[in-house]
Amino acid sequence: MMTSNELRLLPWTGPDGKPCFLSTDDSDGYMSRLADNIESLQLGTATELLDQAIDMLATDTAPDDMRLLAKNLTGALRDTLRVATSRGHRLDSRPTDRSSC
Repeated sequence: MMTSNELRLLPWTGPDGKPCFLSTDDSDGYMSRLADNIESLQLGTATELLDQAIDMLATDTAPDDMRLLAKNLTGALRDTLRVATSRGHRLDSRPTDRSSC
């Protein structure tokens, strides 16, 4: 079993909004692959929303449409930050290569 600093932050939260973690040594296991796929979808959604925002900011957009965009961008930013945090923690927990060139 992994230690607490080696737990993977998953790209979703529990019903009460608290973070969910995965403890596994199998980075190719079902839950790891599921988390990888959801992260990929979340990052893709963020990219699409950014493109949409760029287009909307270049035109005269109704205030209600801008509010909806801001709401969606906020969710995408939250998801993207969770992905970045999770990946950063996994990078920090990898063994370092002590070889030199």
